[in-house]
Amino acid sequence: MSRYMRITGGRVYDPANGIDGEVRDVRIADGVVVDRFSDEVTAGQVRTIDATGMVVMPGGVDIHCHIASSSVNRARAMAGEEHATHVHHASCGRRGGSGIVTPSTFTTGYRYAALGYTTAIEAAVSPSGARQTHLELDDTPNLDAGFLLLVANHQRVIELLAADRDEEAIAFVAELLQRTGAFGIKVVNPGGVAAWRNDPTQHVVKTIDDRINTSSVTPRRIMLAMADAAERLRLPHAPHVHCNRLGVPGNVETTLDTLRAFEGRRVHLTHVQFHAYGRGEKGELTSGVQRLVSALNEQPNATADVGQVMFGDAFTLTGDTPLEYLLYQLAGKSTRPYVSIESELESGCGLMPIEYSDKQYLHSLQWAIGLELMLTSADPWRMLLSTDHPNGGSFLTYPAIIAALMSKAVRDEHVAKADARAMGATRLRDLSRELTLGEVAIITRAGPARTLGLRHKGHLGGGADGDVTGYAGDVSDPQRMFETPRYVIKAGRVLVEDGELRGAAPGGRFRAEVEQDEKGDSLLRDWFARHGSYDVAQLGVHEHERAAMRGVAGDASC
Repeated sequence: MSRYMRITGGRVYDPANGIDGEVRDVRIADGVVVDRFSDEVTAGQVRTIDATGMVVMPGGVDIHCHIASSSVNRARAMAGEEHATHVHHASCGRRGGSGIVTPSTFTTGYRYAALGYTTAIEAAVSPSGARQTHLELDDTPNLDAGFLLLVANHQRVIELLAADRDEEAIAFVAELLQRTGAFGIKVVNPGGVAAWRNDPTQHVVKTIDDRINTSSVTPRRIMLAMADAAERLRLPHAPHVHCNRLGVPGNVETTLDTLRAFEGRRVHLTHVQFHAYGRGEKGELTSGVQRLVSALNEQPNATADVGQVMFGDAFTLTGDTPLEYLLYQLAGKSTRPYVSIESELESGCGLMPIEYSDKQYLHSLQWAIGLELMLTSADPWRMLLSTDHPNGGSFLTYPAIIAALMSKAVRDEHVAKADARAMGATRLRDLSRELTLGEVAIITRAGPARTLGLRHKGHLGGGADGDVTGYAGDVSDPQRMFETPRYVIKAGRVLVEDGELRGAAPGGRFRAEVEQDEKGDSLLRDWFARHGSYDVAQLGVHEHERAAMRGVAGDASC
């Protein structure tokens, strides 16, 4: 690794700094972007990379994926055929090789880097699973990462809210975040998972004002408590919300109610493709994109990622246990493996492989709705790219998604192959918009970094991490362009050179800056004494491990 690097001659797309295709240099010193080198630096100390003719962007940032947790590890075991070989070629079976939807830690890090991504957020980790997640991320090269903590269905949180002890609930959440080294709060089917835990007949929350079991607590109450916690604790990222009623026809009503419930507070709605469904006269799923996009446009503090479905193999992996059980029933119990896990009265997890087909109405409509969301959103900074890897498809499909967003001709090819009735139920084939390279840089880099509150990521201004990707400048084939970057640099270390993976860098970790809470500590110890299957001292990470992570605080306005 050279201490000093200059990337020269490339067309730079850096939306966070208002740069849209300007030919300019990017300078990196000791792994950090600088505006200029100090006068003491000589030409012989600087490694120069000639990026003439290339498109230069910050390293990619995946805002929502599942790459390291006990749930992911269980999925890897369930998809053993993916790991029969680490050679990626057609003879490795219909999935096309090792680690497409459930890659190992090593494979995950290398394949993200090979696409130009250097940062990722693991989107769902139970408190008891946090230590394993850290160990897996330690084993994942090339990616700086953090994870979101599942707390909204924690039995103790719900008990405290039911007793109107909201301040103590926030203290309890703060202590969990601090002990586990988590980056933020994940809300999954608020109340619905807890209800199903106690009574499996209560597998669908019909509205956000349904009471959970026999308590006075509702999904609305839980979400507002999490919003208050995020603000009070100055978390860098808003509550990351997986709404109630995922996948159900007509669930756009619930998504709109959820947006209204936050009353202008910060909120991030995740994989909204799965929450943007209308209901037809015969009860069938239809597109609710127009209503959802209109509502998001009116909520400046609301952001979303798409959860794009792609045709082919995927793996449903979610903390929404009642949803996963429903999918298992719909798929046919004898045809697919299925696992349901409950963790220490904290959260649930369900897993099942799936294959999306362009011959099916439902799958074709899901594919179209995701693209429709991104193409009709008024603000690319607030409608971000994700596949909810591996739920909608592998992160390896990002280049194909980008190609469909940049080219109507590419979209039309897929539309012609998809279910005709589904294509008639959306506006996708009538949309002529084609995203620009600057907009692609927003939805894959600048937007996710800003939404997450990662001020050192997603841009190439002074003080940013030295994460840079250089793509061949021929935009006539955007899929090939984004599949094969010419250079990928992480913190000043070259990972990909001349289109070939040449090196690796250790992955870093970031966590929210949350102080230990004395009241929260007492509440947590009491909970473990009464219900824990292991000692509270074993929860999360040790102090020296926490100190090695990069703490990130939200703005003072949070």
